[in-house]
Amino acid sequence: MDYALEDFFHYLTVERGLSSNTIQSYKRDLTQYQQFLRQELNLSDWDQVTRSHIMRYLHDLNDKGRSSATVARLLSSIRLYHQFLIREKVTNEDPSLHIETPKKERKLPKVLSSEEVDKLLSVQTKDPLSLRNKAMLEMLYATGLRVTELVSLKVSDLHLTMGFVRCLGKGSKERIIPLGDLAKEAVQTYLEQGRGALVKNKKTEELFVNHHGNKLSRQGFWKILKAVARDAGIMKELTPHTLRHSFATHLLENGADLRAVQEMLGHADISTTQVYTHVTKTRLKDVYRSYHPRA
Repeated sequence: MDYALEDFFHYLTVERGLSSNTIQSYKRDLTQYQQFLRQELNLSDWDQVTRSHIMRYLHDLNDKGRSSATVARLLSSIRLYHQFLIREKVTNEDPSLHIETPKKERKLPKVLSSEEVDKLLSVQTKDPLSLRNKAMLEMLYATGLRVTELVSLKVSDLHLTMGFVRCLGKGSKERIIPLGDLAKEAVQTYLEQGRGALVKNKKTEELFVNHHGNKLSRQGFWKILKAVARDAGIMKELTPHTLRHSFATHLLENGADLRAVQEMLGHADISTTQVYTHVTKTRLKDVYRSYHPRA
């Protein structure tokens, strides 16, 4: 059993050219799988493994409380390995065929309340960097842009007089998103009083730049968000996607059409957008439990 595993890891390195991190992940998964077959089922050869053996292993993982996402990943490693064994003529059959991948639990996205958004967006604008921070956060909440889309915006993508921003999303799909008055005002102020001081004499098309006048990175935005949230006294764990989630949830809570929200978010499939309807239902239940006298 050991020799076949080593051959597989060599194949991943040389023929597939996978990164060392990915190969280490396969090693952890398959070593754990092999140990179960040996210690729990007393198997000593790969051609002894049957579908029921794999099913027992997956049930064991479930009993140990492993998440469906982890089980799905382990099953994917097992499948790839058994396909390799057939190709190398170590075994004649693939026992992992027709084993259903467990469905991943869909975690509801974490969102901010309207009050928390107000606190977050109450950035004190006293210098070019704080003007930029306010403009970015206002735009993110007003448009639901992904962070990569936000930091990739060019000045030419803005159409402030018309009140919209042009964005290139996943798969280079263009979408036009309306800008609210507060976001327009924050961006206009940043353009007039902040961006020039940051860019200085550099010729750059990027809308949002760092203190050197270069394009702002995703990591740079993450640090800014955490710092602004801390200063605003928001203890909730925030990610750059939190404002996007909040944008969609608050629109739906206030009666927006699901298709319109899908278009603004740039989702190819409406089922992706529908997760926010579950968030609004959960929040309604929380409000009911908190305020109804017989809840």
